[in-house]
Amino acid sequence: MLTGLLLFLLSTAEAQETRNLQASYQLSIQSTTLPITIDGELDESVWETAEVATDFWMSFPVDDRRVAKEIQTEVRMTYDENNIYVAAKCYGGGPYIIQSLKRDNMEFWNGDAFAVVFDPVNEKTSGVYFGTNPASVQTDALVSGQTGRRGNTSGSSGINNAWDNKWYCKSKSYTDHWTVEMAIPFKTLRYGEKDRWGINFVRSDTRTNSYHTWSPVPVQFRGVDLGYTGALKWDQAPAIAKGNVAVIPYALASTFKDHELELPGENEVRVGADAKIAVTSSLNLDLTINPDFSQVEVDEQVTNLTTVNIRFPEKRLFFLENNDVFEDFGIPPMRPFFSRRIGLDEDGNTIPILMGARLSGNLNKDLRIGAMTMQTKDQPELPGENYSSLTFQQRIFGRSVVKGFFHNRQQFHDGEFVADDYNRVTALEFDYRSIDGKWRTFAGYGKSFTNDVEGDNYFYNVASGYDGRHISAYSNLAGVGNNYIADMGFIPRSYHYDAVRDTSYRIGFHHWFTRLAYTFYPAKHPKVNTHEIGFRNILDMTKGVQLINNQFELNYSIRWQNTSTLMVMLTNQKSHLFYPFAFTEIPLPIDDYSYTFGGFEFQSDQRSMLSYLLGVEAGEFYNGKRTQFSSTLKLRIQPWGNFGLTFVQNELRLPEPFGHESLTLLGPKVELNFSTDLSWTTFIQYNTQDDNFNINSRFQWRFQPLSEIFLVYTDNYAVELWGPKNRALVLKMNYWLNV
Repeated sequence: MLTGLLLFLLSTAEAQETRNLQASYQLSIQSTTLPITIDGELDESVWETAEVATDFWMSFPVDDRRVAKEIQTEVRMTYDENNIYVAAKCYGGGPYIIQSLKRDNMEFWNGDAFAVVFDPVNEKTSGVYFGTNPASVQTDALVSGQTGRRGNTSGSSGINNAWDNKWYCKSKSYTDHWTVEMAIPFKTLRYGEKDRWGINFVRSDTRTNSYHTWSPVPVQFRGVDLGYTGALKWDQAPAIAKGNVAVIPYALASTFKDHELELPGENEVRVGADAKIAVTSSLNLDLTINPDFSQVEVDEQVTNLTTVNIRFPEKRLFFLENNDVFEDFGIPPMRPFFSRRIGLDEDGNTIPILMGARLSGNLNKDLRIGAMTMQTKDQPELPGENYSSLTFQQRIFGRSVVKGFFHNRQQFHDGEFVADDYNRVTALEFDYRSIDGKWRTFAGYGKSFTNDVEGDNYFYNVASGYDGRHISAYSNLAGVGNNYIADMGFIPRSYHYDAVRDTSYRIGFHHWFTRLAYTFYPAKHPKVNTHEIGFRNILDMTKGVQLINNQFELNYSIRWQNTSTLMVMLTNQKSHLFYPFAFTEIPLPIDDYSYTFGGFEFQSDQRSMLSYLLGVEAGEFYNGKRTQFSSTLKLRIQPWGNFGLTFVQNELRLPEPFGHESLTLLGPKVELNFSTDLSWTTFIQYNTQDDNFNINSRFQWRFQPLSEIFLVYTDNYAVELWGPKNRALVLKMNYWLNV
């Protein structure tokens, strides 16, 4: 009762603070009947009378002052029955840095940029941003209510850059400023019938290496944080967009040859379609028939020197809208739902999906839901599977939520469900987050149900964290029973591989993660943004309190104002192998191992035409030694070309008879952008650990917004005994049609 009272009082005080923020930062938007040409000129008369949002705040590297007048930003907005229009004037002369002409490129925010952040429901749980730069390159992303600390690369950032939708923009550069015009269709957004939305504007200025926001955002948080939005005041609540249905049919022709199995070549012509239907203005239904994801970029391979699998990100568009409703349960290394389990095997190879449906969004201002069903193809060598899921998030206490889910995998064979082949997982979780985003506490409990498996099937997690200006602390405790199975999830530490028997065994465990860091912001140093010193501890133990893994790391980092960084770390690790595990040809025996290693990583100025990253790790490794050299070299020929080369070399030297292993990962990448709509990307990966040499070359022409033609060539070779594994060529066209 006392805890509940404290939470209530704290939430009330924080809600008052947020109301004060939105009371201070308001932008009125009025409708217009005048035509607006999206050309970046800002010469329409409506821009002369529209209210102006200006006097931006610094958000990074400091947050205690307004932006200097010579690099200020002015934003105006209006709307008609179809679109929201945004006009921005970004002061500050060139030359501007354009990292790439490719839409949604990962280096976008390392260049000059402007974005508008919408929280249409104004409940700080989900939103979206639309951004562009002086070359009119587009980027857009879904934003959850948990974007976390700036610069934190562990776990989820709460930002989904793979999401795409249809909108329009144009920029134009002048001597001392550049301008932006955007047209964002109401059909692109999911919103309630409210006359006040959350809104913010974010600006990146590379000459000063600074980020600015209209409504102030503390330096420790990302500029798109939904907890710090101002208010967009409509003259009247926008009407529900009518006829909000998009159909995206595709057609492809492909040829595939499997050289390893010496099978004849397969030629295929295939069609399919996706559809996006707005059930309400804030609830969306996604449908797919015979989906194809051949245009999705390949995973970037890594050298894995752990005993658990690596989690690769989801990039398939169908699974992305409101994906946090399904996936934001548990903790980052232990997720009961992971969409890559659907339609992909453990190696990332495609399993054909026949059809699927996803309903997601807000039922009302406080309740978000998700419902999904997917059916894979029934094949002689691989029976079909049905994957279904129901989830909800009920908002309470401002930004806090009570949430739950039910996931079900059921085999589907010969036209009917197989009654005794299923896996079901369910859980409830309470996630408290303060309005200002500094405090977070969550706890959850769940169970799994699998045919012929009973008892010891629980999952639990509890965590608490604080992200202040100087102090950042977080700790979580989670665990699973021996019989907790999540076929639609990712619980990597559950399974232990036996290299002698070539099989894996499931063991329940407890996982405890703790990190603590202190950040200094030098007030008088002209070149340094921050110093940070911290530690982290990762402890995994069996239910019987037997050690699995205990890693303790001390680290220090420095960030300069020119975007370069240096990180130094020292790590001690204790590990127990329950089964023989092979890092070299001969597996290490069952035993306890303790080893210490250290290293550093330096990243140069990312604004430069030529940039690089260098890293070294060296020290003990189980019962031997390990040395790792890593480097990434990037050459940017603005704005049309990006050339990169990644190199990672690991030398493992273990005592006899385990021997020596040399692992090489080499990854050249060439990206040529002929315009913002036409690009050619070639990615080569040479990985001796996986015995694979991969070539992935993709030509992409966006002939209309979100309507594209792809030509994708993929080739895989064995490295050790050089020879082709498989080869594929795909020509695909998809067309976005608004109905």
